[in-house]
Parts: sequence; structure tokens; C-alpha cells
Amino acid sequence: MAVNTDKNSYTVIFAAVMVVIVGSLLAFFASSLSEKIQENERLEKQQNILYAMGVNENVDEGSVNFVSTDKVAGEFEKYITEQLVIEGDKITKDDNAYLIDLKKQETEAKAGKTRKLPLFIGEKDGSKYYIIPMRGKGLWDAIWGFVALDNNLVVKGVYFDHKGETPGLGANIKQRYFMDDFTGESILKGTEYAGIAVAKGNNDPTNEIKDDNEVDALAGATITGNGLSAMIKESVNLYKSYLESIRAKN
Repeated sequence: MAVNTDKNSYTVIFAAVMVVIVGSLLAFFASSLSEKIQENERLEKQQNILYAMGVNENVDEGSVNFVSTDKVAGEFEKYITEQLVIEGDKITKDDNAYLIDLKKQETEAKAGKTRKLPLFIGEKDGSKYYIIPMRGKGLWDAIWGFVALDNNLVVKGVYFDHKGETPGLGANIKQRYFMDDFTGESILKGTEYAGIAVAKGNNDPTNEIKDDNEVDALAGATITGNGLSAMIKESVNLYKSYLESIRAKN
């Protein structure tokens, strides 16, 4: 008997069957690729942390080239000498601290629980680096990054990224020319943990002044810049007690 494909019931049944089939296929692929996805995320975090402390494969003034995935695990072990987890007054060592989900920890803090703050200590060319992970809110969605500090809490490098900022505008936070402006700036203003502001009214467009806690803003990206400024200030203040211990040693 021929099936009447013009009936509404046929359309509904066909659509339901296709939803089940497509859903099953997506679930299968998600499950089969989950380990690969997790591995890629792990390597990407290692690349980002290393980039912030100046370990990369940049070949010119404009490039942003990470340590390649086939080498990053070895380089991470070479340059990152300690991984710490700060939980209130307790500090513990944890070789997987870089895998801590900052978004999840922020949710825990909002629920009244003590958040876990990962911090990474690296060494390169005889210098020590303290690398702080950050997470904030841009214009459209999440922004995040890492800032590497020396013993005087001066920035030695940064890396920023985003989920959905506007191409050519807010998305430029991950461009080399913008990230390089942060190098040499201090997160301190006197004794205050002021962070570094992305300032639209900055009178130093070539970023030669390094004691003003400011870098020049991105054109047409005021909200993203404000979000990044807030992210840096809030993040360094989360680590204030540990950073004070570094200052006390100097």
C-alpha cells in the first residue's frame, strides 16, 4: 500500500525519526571524540600559559605562534617548575592545576564556597615568572587569558582570547600588537593592586610610559576593553595575598 506523504502525520513522523537519527549520530560522535577534544583543550592551555611567559614560536613582530602541539608537553614540563592551588589560606602543589575550570570555580564562589585558584611558576633565562589565569566578560561572551609577572609584579607577557568578540574590533585582544603593549606595565599603583586599564583616553598611544597602569584602547571596542580591564584588576586582587608574599621576599 502506498504511503500518503502529503498527510501531516507523515511529516511529523518523518521529522521525529530524523531527529532521533541525527541526535543519535551526534551523541555517538561526541562520545567517540571526547578524549580527543579534552586532549586538545589540555594542549591549548599549556600553549597559552607558555605564550604568556614568552615561550612561543613567533618569527616576526606580528605573528602569534604557539609552541607546536607535538612539543608543548615537553616544553611545559621544562619551563613550568611548579603548579599551585590556592584555596583560602591553604596552598598546595598540583601538577594538574592548569586543568582547573575557572568558570566552575567562579560559580562555586558565588554559592559561598571557597574557590580554587591555580597559579603557575615558571623559569626562563634565569628569571622567575608567576603566571595568573584570568576569566572575564567581553561585549558578547567570555574573555580569558594569562598574565606573567616577575618578582616586582611587572608584566613580562600576556595572552588573551575570547569566545565571540567582534572580528576586527574586540576580537583584536588576541592580536600581537595589543598584547605586547602590556609588557613592562606594573599591576601595582603605589600599594594598590590596580591592574592595567585599557584606556580610551590614554595619552600614550605608542605605550612608552610604563608606570601609568594603562595601555591604549582598541578602536571601536570600548566594552571589550572595559571587560578586559575589569578582568585583570579582579584577577590580581584574587591573588593579592600570594602576591604580597612575593613582594615581602624582595
